[in-house]
Amino acid sequence: MTNLERLFREADEAGYRLEIVGGLPVWESSPVVKHQRAVDRIRATIRPVQTSTGADCGCVHYADVQIHFPDGSHKRPDISIFCREPDEQDTEITLLPEAVIEILSKGYEAKDLDVGVPFYRRMKIKDIIVVDPDSGAVLHYQGALPARELTSPVEITLQCGCHCTV
Repeated sequence: MTNLERLFREADEAGYRLEIVGGLPVWESSPVVKHQRAVDRIRATIRPVQTSTGADCGCVHYADVQIHFPDGSHKRPDISIFCREPDEQDTEITLLPEAVIEILSKGYEAKDLDVGVPFYRRMKIKDIIVVDPDSGAVLHYQGALPARELTSPVEITLQCGCHCTV
């Protein structure tokens, strides 16, 4: 086990989430029940778009999984959506997600909006969705386009060929 893996494990055991984004350590307390309910509710709606040739994306999704990005960053999106099963089962995932969904937590909004969104855009994540479970506000970013401002509940079709309701 590397020192970094040990640090991530110790943070988890202490009730914190640690991410390292562009060399900047970002700490957050573990999510509360309201946050987890939002994650579970959204994950239950993720499904492939059916086309005449079948589904093109497997719409594989995970909650709070550690991803090692090409720039050396380590991030744990609330929901990561992949078109195929990542190869890594016992270590950090290196496959880039097609889409990420972040649920805002009180006191940690800047982590997702000011750090997370620009980071995911630099990593060329196709769809970035940020949900505020208190207000119902949804921001949907695609590529370099400005965010679409939506209101939950709303069904979103992702560029990878998946649907979800947030």
